[in-house]
Amino acid sequence: MDTRPKKDQPIAAVLLSRAHDPDEASRIFTEKVQQRPLFLAPSSPPPSDARAARRRAQEKKKQQRKKALKPKPLSAAQRRRLGLYDVPRSTQRYALFEPLHRLWLGYVREVLGAEVYTGGEGAAAKLASADFHGAGVEVVRSGCVSRVGIKGIVVKDSKFAFEIITKKNRLKLVPKEGTVFRFEVPVPVPKAPAPAADAEGEEGQAGAKEEQMSSFVFEIHGEQFQYRSADRASRKFRSHFSKKL
Repeated sequence: MDTRPKKDQPIAAVLLSRAHDPDEASRIFTEKVQQRPLFLAPSSPPPSDARAARRRAQEKKKQQRKKALKPKPLSAAQRRRLGLYDVPRSTQRYALFEPLHRLWLGYVREVLGAEVYTGGEGAAAKLASADFHGAGVEVVRSGCVSRVGIKGIVVKDSKFAFEIITKKNRLKLVPKEGTVFRFEVPVPVPKAPAPAADAEGEEGQAGAKEEQMSSFVFEIHGEQFQYRSADRASRKFRSHFSKKL
């Protein structure tokens, strides 16, 4: 057997042919030498903040994944188109909003405190930032005569109008501009101390009598309340002259 290397044969093939059969040597040379992958190392070392860069990339991917899963909030136009601000016709019943009105009475008495009996500028400042959802209201003056006399419960206090449900189960939209609204809040009358001499004889009569109630009545000019109820809560009350008074 001639083991001398051929003229153009690689030295690796010659060495393999000496240790293996020709077919096995050819297979090993093809798989291990000719088709062997060559892995190149980077010419420069990795940056010092490589770990931080990988963390930032992972956090960015997580945020993108969360944004893809979390739906976008509806715009104001989409909410109006879907009727989210509208009172459904099936719920336009006066009796349905009477519990809300009772809650509002307790709320406004708590807001006013002792000024529910005295009124004045302090009460006006508190009412200017109060919420009127559920308030009992009556239109006493308006640029449109047909709106005068509308009476009911406020079911929506928007920026430029009140939506009022009447006792006839009709929903009325009353603009605030050019309109004066009257509100009435029933309050208990403070009891006077009973005389000491007749205290025992009058105990039964005092218990039998019902608690006497009075009314705290105030009016607001719609032009001064052309703000959303959430925006009015953070505004400061300033008394100023109105040409329409």
